[in-house]
Order: sequence, then C-alpha cells, then structure tokens
Amino acid sequence: MIPSAVTVSLVNEARGGPFVFWDDLAAACQKAKDLGFDAIEIFAPSATAVDPSELSQLLVQYGLKLAAVGTGAGMVKHGLSLTSTDADQREQAKAFIRSIIDFGGPHGAPAIIGSMQGKWGGELSRDAALDLLREALNELGQYATKHNVPLIYEPLNRYETNLITTVADGVELMKSLATDNVKLLADLFHMNIEESNLADAIRAGRGYIGHVHFVDSNRRPAGLGHMDYGPIAAALKEIGYDKYASAEAFPYPDPDAAAAQTIAAYNEYLKD
Repeated sequence: MIPSAVTVSLVNEARGGPFVFWDDLAAACQKAKDLGFDAIEIFAPSATAVDPSELSQLLVQYGLKLAAVGTGAGMVKHGLSLTSTDADQREQAKAFIRSIIDFGGPHGAPAIIGSMQGKWGGELSRDAALDLLREALNELGQYATKHNVPLIYEPLNRYETNLITTVADGVELMKSLATDNVKLLADLFHMNIEESNLADAIRAGRGYIGHVHFVDSNRRPAGLGHMDYGPIAAALKEIGYDKYASAEAFPYPDPDAAAAQTIAAYNEYLKD
C-alpha cells in the first residue's frame, strides 16, 4: 500500500511556493482527515515552531500520521547550505537539520533535504561540493538512526541545483555513502524536467526511494498538467514502493480544491 499525504507550510518566507495548505495546522489536519488523506507533511520555519504536544494531539484527534518534515526553511529563511564554503555556516546548517530530525523523528517522520543541499560554483568545484554533501549526509543519516527513521535526500531540477538532478545520479550518490540510512525523494515535478522516462527512472531507483512527491508536470495538483500517471503508478508498485505519496503542489486554484484534486488522482492511480 502507498499511503497518501498532503503538505502544510508554516513558513512565511516560502509563501507562493508549492504547498497545498498554509499557516493553520489544525485546520489543515481537519481538511486532510475529511478528504481521506493518511498523513500530513510539514514545512516549518524551525523545530520549535510547533509545540510537540499540540502536534501529537492533532495527529491523534484526526487519525493522521506525520509523513515527513521539510528542512527548506534552513535555506529560504536562514540562508543555510550544507555545501557553503563557510565552515561555520555548514555547521549551522547541520544543526538546523538535526533539530528538524528531532522534531519529526518521534512521530516516525523523516526529514527531507532539498534546497539545503546547495550548489557548486565559483571557488567551489563540483567534486568538492559533492564531498561536502556526502560528509553531511553520512553524519545526518547516522544521526537519524536515533529515531529509527531514514534521512531523505531530494534530487532537484537543474534550475534549483547543479549537484544531483536525476534518480540515477541520486542512486550513485547513495552508493557512495558510508551509511545506508539515506533514501531518495522522487519528486515527479523535478523528474518531469530531468528524466527521459519517469517510470524507468523509478525502476532504476528500486530499493533507494523513500518518499514520493505526487504532483503534476507544472507543479499543480496531480491531474492538472500533462503527467501520465499510469506508467508511474505501475513502476512504483513494481518496485514494491510502500512509503508516502505526498502532495507538494501549488494550492491551485485554491488549497481546498488542490487537496480534493490530489486525493481524487491518488485514489485513481495509487490507492490499492
């Protein structure tokens, strides 16, 4: 079974970004439950932005799980990167991610590293940047084992990073790590830009994919672009994928409609 999730952003600096629900966590949980989602994915400004007891109460009250927690606020709010040429900033970036791991870990939710991976360029070569990224993923992946959750690493499209942009390159990066506690995020929007065949890319990620962002080619909710979900769903089931399909999509035309559209597409293609 591939469970469903919907994103909730609490980060003001990310406003306009691809998150379905915004600001009101309790209201988002209510709507997620009413529509039949299994879980929520939270994008928070910090690990202290949500009271742990309140989060636990909301998850129990609405019968939801916490699918994952994003770390992107480390970049968009604090300007932190794991591949910064400044060693102090790299340590601050890792500390921020450790705090997010500790936020989600007690609920069985992995932290996602996307934009905080940074880029190479200028005085930083690609090889040097990848060495810094490996060092951080090894350290943070091992740290996540304290909660018995993986760390999730997300290949991004070429306009957002110049490090790892495809699932195949992500697999090679995973193979080069000293830890096996880092998994890949297969984001269908990024894959639509970078992969020649999304279903084949998913098959190439067998055993390495730990999270999926279920979204359309234009970052609108699934079904509102030109994505062909039949082969994608078949490939996910073929590799035995049983983690979350989470809607990281624009709230188009509005959050409620975006969530309803997503769950309808999920029910059509992914729900067993």
